[in-house]
Amino acid sequence: MSRVDDEYTAHVQELLPRLRRTAYLLCADWHRADDLVQATITRLYVKWRRARMADNLDAYVRTMLVRQFLGEQRTGWRSRVSVVESTPEPAATGSDVEAGLDVRRALTAVPARQRATLVLRFYCDLTVDQTAEVLGCSSGTVKSQTSKGLAALRRILEPASVREEGAHGRA
Repeated sequence: MSRVDDEYTAHVQELLPRLRRTAYLLCADWHRADDLVQATITRLYVKWRRARMADNLDAYVRTMLVRQFLGEQRTGWRSRVSVVESTPEPAATGSDVEAGLDVRRALTAVPARQRATLVLRFYCDLTVDQTAEVLGCSSGTVKSQTSKGLAALRRILEPASVREEGAHGRA
């Protein structure tokens, strides 16, 4: 192996767990997340000589991952390739596992562009401007997509009793 290949391998090994978790949050399917990551690191390998010179290589790769996800959403890849309704959730750790699972499930119901915005803003902890750069849109669009995505999450996570009370109060 060449020194350049060694650099690529070392960087991918370090980045892989974070990339995989981000991909899972985008698509809510570990198998598809692995496919997204594989496609992303394959593209990264092809562009490695130029990519390794990036100011922030992790951000560069994360941008590749999000664009891969959004591109597949547009092309209907998901409808052609999905073979199961859902996969089992891996065991989670933390104080409120149920709430975390509820949020993950709710996130899958949010439209892809809004989901990508929420993952970049709140999981990857990017600023509005950084998120806009990754998504290739304006900061106003990021703010709008964030607002709509959070509103959708709130509606989905709202207890049924609260939704029913609201519906009766408006009738």
